[in-house]
This record gives sequence, C-alpha cells and structure tokens, in this order.
Amino acid sequence: MLIKSADDKQPQIDALEALALRADVNAETRQRIEVEIKKVRAGVAGERDAAYEIEFVLGRSPRWAIIHDLRLEVAGRVAQIDHIVINHLLDVWILESKHFSEGVAVNEQGEWVGFYGHKPYGIPSPIEQNRRHAAVLAAVFKSGLLPLPKRFGLLTIQPTFHSLVLVSNNARISRPKGRAAAARVDGLGTVMKAEQFGRHIDKFFEQRSITVAAKMVSPEAVELVARSLAELHVPATFDWAARFGLPAAPPTMAQPASAAVPVVARVVVPVVAPVVAPVVAPTADPAPTSGRPVCGSCGRPVSAVVMEFCASRPERFAGGTYCMTCQSGFRH
Repeated sequence: MLIKSADDKQPQIDALEALALRADVNAETRQRIEVEIKKVRAGVAGERDAAYEIEFVLGRSPRWAIIHDLRLEVAGRVAQIDHIVINHLLDVWILESKHFSEGVAVNEQGEWVGFYGHKPYGIPSPIEQNRRHAAVLAAVFKSGLLPLPKRFGLLTIQPTFHSLVLVSNNARISRPKGRAAAARVDGLGTVMKAEQFGRHIDKFFEQRSITVAAKMVSPEAVELVARSLAELHVPATFDWAARFGLPAAPPTMAQPASAAVPVVARVVVPVVAPVVAPVVAPTADPAPTSGRPVCGSCGRPVSAVVMEFCASRPERFAGGTYCMTCQSGFRH
C-alpha cells in the first residue's frame, strides 16, 4: 500500500531557473546554478524510476507499506530518505535511489565517483548515507512517537532495519575487480540496479528463518506505523539565492537621466477637512487563525502524532508541545 508519494520538486527547479536568468548573476555562478538544476532533475528521475520498481513489486500488497521522500528532523540531525518500505514482520527497508546518466564507480576504499562529460567527479557514498539515515530512523522508533505493535499485548515488537542502494537501470556500476577487493568494501552487496529490487526481496525471504513468524503483525498495524511515520515528515525549504551568495532580490537599476519624469505644472487644490467616522470597539475577539500547530520552543510546525505524544506526557513537557528536536532538551 502506498502511504506517501514524493514531494513535488518542480517549484525548486522553477526557482533555480528564475535565479539563473537574473541580470546580476555572472557566468560562473550561472554555470553553478545550471549544474544544480541538473542535479535536482537527476534526483527526481532516480526517485521516479525506483518508485516505479518498488510499487510494481509491493504496491498492491496489504502487508507492505511504502513511503517516498521522507525528511525527518530528530535531535538536531536530519535525514532525507528517498524510500522506506515496511512489512508485516516489521522489517524496515531504507532505500537510497541514485540516477547516473554516465554510470558510477566504486574503488577498493569505498570511494564513489560519478561521471559527467566522461570526466569523474567525487560523490558521497550512498552506503554511508543510508547508515546515517538508519541511525536517525532508529531514534524515531525508540522515541515512543510511533504506535509499535505488541506481542501478547505486553512486549513491544522492535523493527529490523535493512538498507539498499538502487541505481538507475541504464547506469553502469563499476565495482572493484575480484571478489577479495569487492569484499573489502563494506555494504557493496546492497548496491544494485532498481530493476533488481523485486528479485532481492524474494531471495531475502527465501533465506529468512521460520522463527521470524513470531513477529508477524496485521496489515492494519503496518499501516498505522507507516502513517504515523509519514506524519513526521518535515518538507525541505531552500534559500537558493543565499546558497549561491546572491541577495534575495536583484538590485534595482538606477534610472538614467534621459528617462527622468517631466515636471508637470502644480495644481493647488483647496484642503477640506475629512469627515471622521466614530471608532467602534469590536464586540468580540477575532476568531483565531487556523493552521498547523507549532513547537513551543522553535516555532516550527509539528504533526498530530507529536502533539498527541506531548499531550500524553504533560509532566515531562510542562503541558507544552515541542518538536522532536526540542524534546531532547527535556529529561526523560
């Protein structure tokens, strides 16, 4: 079942394209902006391709919940996770999707490079990215914000985390030559083409021990956990102008002397005192504005799940509502 689709990235692309057209942007900065536009579009393409493969394999199963493009902020740490899938055994798969038009290579030290114009450029290791994402996600599950199912109504069932890196199907993946060299790169076996995802999941369950059946939960429990997790999504905001060292708006151009406004003869109009209506005090306070609740410390919006979590612990948070980052300042 699909719980959350990816956020629309077109506003980011539109903002970057408008920035590139500004008159105060020099050639070097414009080139950097154009590279950023290509990166955003490549990310969208990678996420779209991986989402198709994931939904094709798992989308109709009530035992699986799918979340695309989840951004979490926990205790000062941020995780932007491309895809998460959760099943009826509370396996949580963290999936990083990558799009490389000219392929990607990994050396024996686990260093990654992409290619642009047949030239290599260094990129962060998506394997390490997934490890950091797993750490943040584990903190969310341990926070008590999610309604984890219980075995026999007593023992809370804890999730098991798995990671995969899904590379676009048309990309070339160059790995270290030889089994010994490849084995030295921890996690390299989790890197595969997006089209191999379904086969990997099938093989994984074939090798699973029958004892894991004790962790089996209902489809309703899977959906509740996934929807509560999706509620914690914090959309990203971008100040593209500041990122490229530009002012928020282009400087106004001074008007040339030749374009000065001609002087018009002044017409004197007699001043008549205006009629001032009496001031009437309002009979009632204006209705409060509706909107998403915010954190009592930093002012950021909070989800219904966070509100319920804080409301159920008034002695811990002194009756207030605080986001997950600000909650870390309170003692457990």
